[in-house]
Amino acid sequence: TATVNDEMNISLPHQTPLWLTSDIRRIEQAHSHLPLMERAGLATAQLARSIVADGGKPILIVAGPGNNGGDAFVAARYLRQWFHAVSVVFAHDAAPLPRDAAHAFEQWRAAGGETCVTPPKRTWGLIIDGLFGIGLKRPIEGRYADWINAINASNTPVLAIDVPSGLDADTGAVHGVCVRATHTITFIGAKPGLLTLDGPDHCGALTIDDLQLALDNTAAPGSVLNDFSAELPARKKNSHKGTHGSVGIIGGAQGMSGAALLAGRAAQKLGAGRVYVGFVNDNVPAFDPNQPELMLKSADDVLKLDHLSCLAVGPGLGTSTEAAFYLNWAMEKNLPLVIDADALNLIALSEARKIQLKQILTPKILTPHPAEAARLLGISTREVQTQRIINPNTLAHTFNAHVVLKGAGSVCASPGVPWRINMSGNPGMATAGMGDVLTGIIAALLAQGMDARDALDTAVWLHGAAADACGVTAGLTASETIDAARKIMNSR
Repeated sequence: TATVNDEMNISLPHQTPLWLTSDIRRIEQAHSHLPLMERAGLATAQLARSIVADGGKPILIVAGPGNNGGDAFVAARYLRQWFHAVSVVFAHDAAPLPRDAAHAFEQWRAAGGETCVTPPKRTWGLIIDGLFGIGLKRPIEGRYADWINAINASNTPVLAIDVPSGLDADTGAVHGVCVRATHTITFIGAKPGLLTLDGPDHCGALTIDDLQLALDNTAAPGSVLNDFSAELPARKKNSHKGTHGSVGIIGGAQGMSGAALLAGRAAQKLGAGRVYVGFVNDNVPAFDPNQPELMLKSADDVLKLDHLSCLAVGPGLGTSTEAAFYLNWAMEKNLPLVIDADALNLIALSEARKIQLKQILTPKILTPHPAEAARLLGISTREVQTQRIINPNTLAHTFNAHVVLKGAGSVCASPGVPWRINMSGNPGMATAGMGDVLTGIIAALLAQGMDARDALDTAVWLHGAAADACGVTAGLTASETIDAARKIMNSR
């Protein structure tokens, strides 16, 4: 058993394997000869005992109609055996319990345990949520919804078994209502739904218990990204500005010059040897007073350069006819591409551009937020959010590109390899310009010779880590993360 985070910020070891519900079911079936429910209930009881310590207050356990309820009955039996005052709420008129859960219920009753059909009104030291586990795919209604609302209103520490009831273990979507736990103990391995979308707001401090199973983690469909995925090539003493690559950034339409400048500043400060910012706007600034090292030109002039290492297209680009023209030109340049913001929207509007993007042989990195991903896929933003694992993988395979679906628990996907969920970052990043900074960081790493997948993973983690290092979650600005990211990169 390993407790791997605190209540405010989930942090798992780099490349921790992530398992979908279908994989967990396969693993459970392969080990059905082992007492997995007994082990899960015991692990739950041990964690519960550590949470309540010597507080002496009673423990409320809410058991559901499936195997999650069975785990809860086992935990109740152990806690009662250890002389804790335990009350179990269970709906007797629900559908018959599965075999193992029914056996756990009978063991609880044989040990002298009782159940009640409504939560008693008293002060609890801990509530254990054993209502619904990883198989839930429908909204919670009726009495179970009432129980969850009461749990959330109790102002009591809550330990969820496997996943908080109401949370989709695969997607992080909430089905109707969801337990807001202060602690979650999850079994066999981590589930993506705990780490993305609404999961981080509901699971609290996360503990993983492998139930004593020796798994081949290379078979996991996904993994956690929580560190540098690769190191930058070592810098030789005998080098010059051309040695570390040249980045071209295309964007900055009228009223959106700041987006292109943010991307350029990030690329410059994250190690690119030269950075050219090409403006779609006819009024090209003479220079950037905050970053005079940037070379500011028209988009025409930047796209005519013959020594660029990569191109980043989209920050402040707009969707005008001119913007579309420059995007088409950039896609014809046969250079590694970072495609963001309105460049993604322009591609979504044109089947010809979609085909062109797929056919580009140089590395491509797409950085959509959920609405941009929805436009590319031709679905709703809600559908993107409720399938946060499937959709970036679909984009990666459709366009033969590396993709990050941004948001809480950003999901990175690449063709033919496991997807990754990033664990760095905080709600302070929900502010204008953050995506532009990420684009600049990715471009800088590409220009310095990092492989495209590694550049994406490293930049996504580094950007979030920089936001964490700033130490604020309200009032954080995108520009602040640039210097923080540079400091982290140089501390490696």
